Amino acid sequence: MFVQEEKIFAGKIIKIHICTMEGTEWLEEVTEDTTIEKLKEKCLKHYVHGSLEDPKTITHHKLLHAATERILTETKTIADESLKDKDVILLIKKRPPPPPPKMADISAEEKKKQENKAPDKDAILKATASLPIRHTDRTVTQHNIRDFQTELRKILVSLIEVAQKLLALNPDAVELFKKANAMLDEDEEDRVDETALQQLTEMGFPESRAVKALRLNHMSVTQAMEWLIEHVDDPAVDTPLPGQDTPGAVGATAPPLVPSISASASTDAATARQDELTEIFKRIRRKREFRPDSRAVVALMEMGFDEKEVVDALRVNNNQQDAACEWLLGDRKPSPEDLDKGIDTNSPLFQAILENPVVQLGLTNPKTLLAFEDMLENPLNSTQWMNDPETGPVMLQISRIFQTLNRT
Repeated sequence: MFVQEEKIFAGKIIKIHICTMEGTEWLEEVTEDTTIEKLKEKCLKHYVHGSLEDPKTITHHKLLHAATERILTETKTIADESLKDKDVILLIKKRPPPPPPKMADISAEEKKKQENKAPDKDAILKATASLPIRHTDRTVTQHNIRDFQTELRKILVSLIEVAQKLLALNPDAVELFKKANAMLDEDEEDRVDETALQQLTEMGFPESRAVKALRLNHMSVTQAMEWLIEHVDDPAVDTPLPGQDTPGAVGATAPPLVPSISASASTDAATARQDELTEIFKRIRRKREFRPDSRAVVALMEMGFDEKEVVDALRVNNNQQDAACEWLLGDRKPSPEDLDKGIDTNSPLFQAILENPVVQLGLTNPKTLLAFEDMLENPLNSTQWMNDPETGPVMLQISRIFQTLNRT
């Protein structure tokens, strides 16, 4: 019995269930080594009932495996595509590409875009020239808000000068400033939010690093955690922040606050005491030195700004990155030097503040001086001082007086 050679070496014969989009169905018998392209040709011959006169008919169709919803690759075989007996294959006509647009259509589309184009500033001003002006209060409100931020800082600068003079005249100045300096150190130790610290230590961070991260990131747990992760391999990660050395080291290196005053040389002693108190104020201010947000510094420096001007921008704008960026790109007003200028001491506003009994009493408290210094350099700490039982009433009175005079 004669058997064709191709039948001997042919692969396993399987039956494929073919379906068209019109609903026609039939079975095609193919071997496992048949290519998908050959299977498509057989399906199209069956579908068009004859030979394929138009060669585009083959290229304009494709086979899709119904179960997996994947298009079969024409160069692969039945075995390569893992087709099995009775698998359902869809014969689908490819979607034709969109025809290229005509020149007339392009011109019409461009004309339509020009018609829908937003008007420029000159066109808007010309079209609205005859309209009455409205909502002018909005500009005034924004101006007043800006004045509030600027004037409040000026008020604090001038009140610090008054508080220094009042406290220096106090016969108990020595004890008062010993208390103030101790209070400042104690405040630095107690500033850490215990809840935030616990969250970080429970994550596995060492307590000393967690404390440093929280202080650098204004008690924000999320930012502190990111800082700790970023600096995990930093050799200086455990270096204490300035002014946060151990109390013993600080006491050993710090000069005495106020020298003893002799009764027989009151004038010279008073001058010496004033000079020494001035040094104390400078020391307190150094401890309250402005600390820029490290993440904001990196982000702004990546934009091409110099580190010094970035720190100035963050200081002027209370560590707010977006506002600092606008300041750097704008006219840079107010300048960093403007931050150290006080309010006119003869102005009605400042006189009204000084005449307030609550403010007068508060200015004799060293803690109020520390609060003013802290808010100047770290405005984000204002909430803490507003909630303090000793400094809160003073800040509330200053705010009320400013708002009252500002409205009038």
